[in-house]
Amino acid sequence: MKNRKETKTNLAKKVEIFYDKIASSRKKWIKKSKSFHKEDMLMLSEFTFKNSRVLELGCGSGQLLNSLQPSFGIGIDISREIIKEAKKNYKTLSFIRGDISEIKSLIKKDIKFDYIILSDTIGYLNDIQKTLEQLHRYCHKDTRLILSYYSPLWSPIFTLATFFKLKMPDINTHLLNLTDIKNFLSISDFEVVRTEKKILSPVKLLGVGRVINKFLAPLPIFSFFCLRHYIISRSIPESKKRLPASTSVIIPCKNEMGNVEEAVKRLPKIGNKMEVIFIEGNSSDGTWKKIKEIQEVYNKRQKSFKIRSYKQNKKGKAEAVFFGFQKAKNEVLFILDGDLTVSPEELDKFWKKISSGDAEYVNGSRLVYPMDDKAMQFLNFIANKLFSILFSWLLGQKYTDTLCGTKVLTKQNYLRIKNKNKDLGDFDPFGDFFIIFGCSRLSLKMCEIPIRYKARVYGSTQISRFSHGFMLIKMVIFAFFRIKAI
Repeated sequence: MKNRKETKTNLAKKVEIFYDKIASSRKKWIKKSKSFHKEDMLMLSEFTFKNSRVLELGCGSGQLLNSLQPSFGIGIDISREIIKEAKKNYKTLSFIRGDISEIKSLIKKDIKFDYIILSDTIGYLNDIQKTLEQLHRYCHKDTRLILSYYSPLWSPIFTLATFFKLKMPDINTHLLNLTDIKNFLSISDFEVVRTEKKILSPVKLLGVGRVINKFLAPLPIFSFFCLRHYIISRSIPESKKRLPASTSVIIPCKNEMGNVEEAVKRLPKIGNKMEVIFIEGNSSDGTWKKIKEIQEVYNKRQKSFKIRSYKQNKKGKAEAVFFGFQKAKNEVLFILDGDLTVSPEELDKFWKKISSGDAEYVNGSRLVYPMDDKAMQFLNFIANKLFSILFSWLLGQKYTDTLCGTKVLTKQNYLRIKNKNKDLGDFDPFGDFFIIFGCSRLSLKMCEIPIRYKARVYGSTQISRFSHGFMLIKMVIFAFFRIKAI
């Protein structure tokens, strides 16, 4: 027991002495590697929100923490001299000198953070699991733990760069690989929701370095050689503490008169409190009249849920869905297409996943089970299969179907997505990609539910194979330039 404690103390002391010694020259080295640090901070800024509550462990002189523009920021580092530099440089942030493996003695339990950052820190920890386990006390259900570290492939290059004084000297720590870190997170009750590999060129290369990092680094094969790896995870215990209770089912419909009553009759009771919201898109077949009839009858007849209805102000499914989200009064938002090609009974499966905390966004997939004849045109099916592979790569999460209309998320996360996607503009006529891209940018835990896709009983599809395919191509290009090529 004594030897183990001494090892821990000696390692921490070694790190402290080393960084106290180089504290005065650290600023010079950071300036020398300005291009790399700029790229790294750009990525971490993409993973976070401004004005959030941020804890950085192994904060150094505070440059990264400051770049994230937190509303409340705490940095912890073992080096007394480096903490002095941080306090001098960034007076609006709080800095604590201490050993992060004993974080319980440094920060009160009741302080919660939106993001906890470990940038090039994990390799210095004597007991990685124990340190990670302590972090749950500072997490709420939406907290994201972000680890960034150097790829072990670059170890020989680091040795050469240090020898030629092109890189700041460092303690010889073991460079962990992705599998090792994922395992440490798993045994510490953190669930990985997203991984990214970035930065092929840590130097400017006469201006070409930025181009390489933006356009080549994200591509398959090239990404394998990237210098920088990022892992984003969430606390499993915290994510499952609060279960959402109330639900709003949004049903956008245009020329779906024959499906309105069936949708209401077949809906399962989901949640403690439920409402159904029809958004009618200026139909020509009497859909609005039918909705009002059903609303009056069912609101009097049963108490499982209340029906509300609104006429759409503009055109398009996206506008209808988001109008419904705006009107929704409850915690969890469901989308059910009015054509009933996805059975209303399937919504119970989606509810179980999001109410248990197993997922923060649930996406339906029509492409796993065999589907009804004439449910989807063959070319559409092939296009969806091919593009699902592309979108899985682009978003860093596994998708088998991006255009299934059945989706579930909390209203709180929808509002966060809306805020995060402000810079993307009105790019999506259906709303599917607005939600999916937003979930990816927020690093929400995604789950897919395979459903059986049925042929229409009433009405006709409002999507052509050519416009469908063109939109998918457009979204791939959009996602690459606005999300992947950062």
